[in-house]
Amino acid sequence: MSRTVFCEYEKKDAEGLDFVPYPGELGQRVFAHIGKAAWAAWLAHQTMLINENRLSPRDPKHRAFLEGEMRKFLFGGGADKPSGYVPEG
Repeated sequence: MSRTVFCEYEKKDAEGLDFVPYPGELGQRVFAHIGKAAWAAWLAHQTMLINENRLSPRDPKHRAFLEGEMRKFLFGGGADKPSGYVPEG
């Protein structure tokens, strides 16, 4: 049976995640307040940020940047696209 959360990103009840997707307090907050669709949207946005900004998830500065963007994207009303970003198609 799936669990339901009030998704802070979508501002409605949504299917909750099956596991804590990120370590620490932020991961617990995501698990408690973010739905699966919102998490999938974040993962797509994160991939775009990594590719466009040529980030390495192994670099502590880049990880800190991505964590800040995750907070903005999921809880702060959206995150910016990289400067000069042009979507494909």
